[in-house]
Amino acid sequence: MNPIKPCKIARDADLCGMDKIADLAHLISRFAPVSGISGTAVPRLSLIRANHPSAPVPAVYEASLCIIAQGSKRVSLAGQSVVYDASSYLLVSVDLPLVGHVLEASPAAPYLCCKIDFDAAALADLLVTEGRASPRGDLPVLAVYPGDPDLIDAAYRLVRLLDRPESIGTLAALIEREILYRLLTGPHGATLRQMASADSHLNQISRAIATIRGGFHTQLRIDEIAAASGMSPSSLHAHFKAITRMTPLEYQKQLRLQEARRLMLADGASAGAAGFAVGYDSPSQFSREYRRLFGAPPRQDIDRLQAMPASAAAY
Repeated sequence: MNPIKPCKIARDADLCGMDKIADLAHLISRFAPVSGISGTAVPRLSLIRANHPSAPVPAVYEASLCIIAQGSKRVSLAGQSVVYDASSYLLVSVDLPLVGHVLEASPAAPYLCCKIDFDAAALADLLVTEGRASPRGDLPVLAVYPGDPDLIDAAYRLVRLLDRPESIGTLAALIEREILYRLLTGPHGATLRQMASADSHLNQISRAIATIRGGFHTQLRIDEIAAASGMSPSSLHAHFKAITRMTPLEYQKQLRLQEARRLMLADGASAGAAGFAVGYDSPSQFSREYRRLFGAPPRQDIDRLQAMPASAAAY
């Protein structure tokens, strides 16, 4: 195996970035040897691999940074789609039910991605240090940006800590802080500042989403969710729709159906049992809404998924 060569100062920045993304791909491939999403010893860091293109699969994406080191992916939200690859990265600023679709992947050149979930406390602390006010207005919560060699380098160093587990406790938080700093000072700084600002609409909707996710199987109570977010019911509805492109009820429905799918696929639950477990009293309503989201009735959809090659369709 050839040793990894550091970028030369005299090299063009784009070439240096290409070298680093290749190094990142090598690390991810080594620490994620099989298809799927893998948690790591580094807090909030996950590695994803897919050896084949995937079907479009709905899943909840946490607020996070996703950097593809090899392959490409389409991510969709309520009719809006973005495609990103090793020349760009994805920023998700609130937990969103998205549809992910791995476009380019093969056993010889698998899809490889690192996902870094945002630490809200670290982001808020950095915002205080930065001292800039949070912008007003509703900003994009799902966006793709051109690759940044410095950001890729920081992500590479974070993943490389897996080779040095004794250093994770000391260095991981420092590198993560650097990543947050580079995001704050990049083209998406306004979105990051809103995420950390307690009185911003983005932060308030994040609190509403956390409340919905914590009790998605129970009856939705808008007054309680509005109180948890610090908004009036009418303001909650308007800004929730503007930010997530769906109503709170539509958001809850997607969570319910995705969890039901997981119960059937991973735990072998029947369609009736899965629907009841996530809050549906009517099997026919569950089947109808499941088919509308996933494109097939529950049993047919699960049979199709079980026949597919294992993939990391969720991220």
